[in-house]
Amino acid sequence: MAYAYTIKDQYGVHFVTFTVHQWADVFTRRDYANIIIDSLKFCQNQKGLMIFGWIIMSNHIHLIVQSHQTPLSDIIRDFKKYTATQIIKAITENNKESRRKWLLWLFKKEDKLWFWEEGYHGEEIYARDFLEAKLKYIHLNPVRAGIVEKEEEYLLSSCGDYYGIRKGLLELAPL
Repeated sequence: MAYAYTIKDQYGVHFVTFTVHQWADVFTRRDYANIIIDSLKFCQNQKGLMIFGWIIMSNHIHLIVQSHQTPLSDIIRDFKKYTATQIIKAITENNKESRRKWLLWLFKKEDKLWFWEEGYHGEEIYARDFLEAKLKYIHLNPVRAGIVEKEEEYLLSSCGDYYGIRKGLLELAPL
């Protein structure tokens, strides 16, 4: 089911969520998560995407993002299209992927392969306290999921940057 969300202020700060089709746990494999990381880096370097917070869970991604260069909905469209193509290609070509047949079957919809659920969830962030609440929400995701005991232990998020524990995988825009 598609979310009815549309970005009204293309250059405002937004909290967005992208969900893998059928909630398949794809990002348990680091190779596939790396495609997300590399694509986000490309969007930062080439399209002006600013990332304030992020997390890659096993079957969804949360981002707090903004752009002053390219309309945010264009970045999201291109990001989802590119990553879907690249991840499905990586799954198809990965002879060590024990779930390959099942995942490709699961992603089939109307004789096409669909990696991401249609649309995305998003909220425009108007206030600092709302931004901080969303950061806390995304960083606590792996704790609530029982993956880690402390949010700063999870490597596929911006939490380590905020706690000053380690430099994260993505460059964060200053708050």
